Amino acid sequence: MSSARHAKPVLVTPGDPAGIGAEIALKAFQAGQVNFLLMENAERLEALCKQLSLDIDINVIEEPGSFQPDILSLQIINIDWNTPPIAGCSDAKNAKQIIDAIETGARWAQQGRIAALTTNPISKSTLYEAGFRHPGHTEFLGSLAPHTESGPVMMLACDALRVVPLTIHIPLADVAASISSKLIIDKTRLVAEQLAKSFGITEPRIAICGLNPHAGENGKMGLEDQEIIGPAIATLRAEGINASGPHPADTLFHADARKTYDVAIGMYHDQVLVPLKTLDFFGGVNITLGLDFIRTSPDHGTGLDIAGTGKARPDSLIAAISTAYQMATHHMSADPR
Repeated sequence: MSSARHAKPVLVTPGDPAGIGAEIALKAFQAGQVNFLLMENAERLEALCKQLSLDIDINVIEEPGSFQPDILSLQIINIDWNTPPIAGCSDAKNAKQIIDAIETGARWAQQGRIAALTTNPISKSTLYEAGFRHPGHTEFLGSLAPHTESGPVMMLACDALRVVPLTIHIPLADVAASISSKLIIDKTRLVAEQLAKSFGITEPRIAICGLNPHAGENGKMGLEDQEIIGPAIATLRAEGINASGPHPADTLFHADARKTYDVAIGMYHDQVLVPLKTLDFFGGVNITLGLDFIRTSPDHGTGLDIAGTGKARPDSLIAAISTAYQMATHHMSADPR
C-alpha cells in the first residue's frame, strides 16, 4: 500500500450504507491510504469517527475536479440518504442512491475525471426490491460500458495469486453446459490483453483448469476437458498466447505450481476462489477486466452481521484502492495521451 498522493482520486462508492463500507473507508484513510474520494454522508461519517475513536477531518467537495491531493483530510462527495442508515439493516429505500452512486462513478471514470472506480459491497437482495435486475456489480457495470462479446471478466487477485472464474454466479449443476471452447478463447484473449495493459505483464502465462477431477483423466471422468477445454487451449497457443492445460485443479495452487503462471482460469466460481481466499482471506481484490474504465472492489460482502461493531478490517479496500492506482499507472504508460 502506498501513501503517495495523486492528482486524480480513486472514487470509492458507498455500497450498502447499512454495511461496513463507511467503516472500512475511514479505517483505510486512518491507515494511510489517502488516494481516494469517498461518496457518503458527512454527518454520518463524523458520528462514525466518534464511535470508532478515529481522529479524521471530513472535507466535503462538490465534484472530483475539486479534489486536492495534498490536504490531510478525507475528501467526500456528500450523499443525503433517503432514510437514515441503520447498521446491519439494509433498506430498499436507499437503493436508488446506491445505484445512482455506481452510475455516477462509472460516468466520471469514463470521462477521465477520476483515476479509477472502487466499489464498496452492495446487498443485491435489497436492490432487487427496488427493481435492480443484474446478477451483481460486475454485470451492472458491464451494462454501463462497451465491452467484448464475452462480456466483462471478473479477476480476483492477492499478492500470491490471480484467478479468473470462467462462469460466475450459476449453479454448479449448470457449469458443464455453460462452458464452450469459444467462451474459453474469448475470455482468455481478454485476460491476456488486460494483463499486458493494466499490469505490465507483456507475455502473461495463463494456466487453465480442467473441469473434472484429474482434468478428466483421458476421458474416464468426463469428456469436457478433451473436447472443449483442450481444443480451446490449442487455438490460443496457435495465436501466440502462452496458455497451458487443462490442469487438474487440485495440483495447481500450491506454492511451487503458482510460480509457473501469472493467472489461473477456472471453469467455475469455487474452483479458483477457494484457493485465493485460503491464501489471503482479508486482502483479496475483485477486478473487472474489459470495461472502458478501471474498476476494483474489496473481495468481501457488505458485512451486515458485523456492521456497527467496529470489527471490520480495511485490508481488502486498501488493496483495492492500491490496485486501482497501479492499473491506472500502467494505462497511462500504455497510452500517455
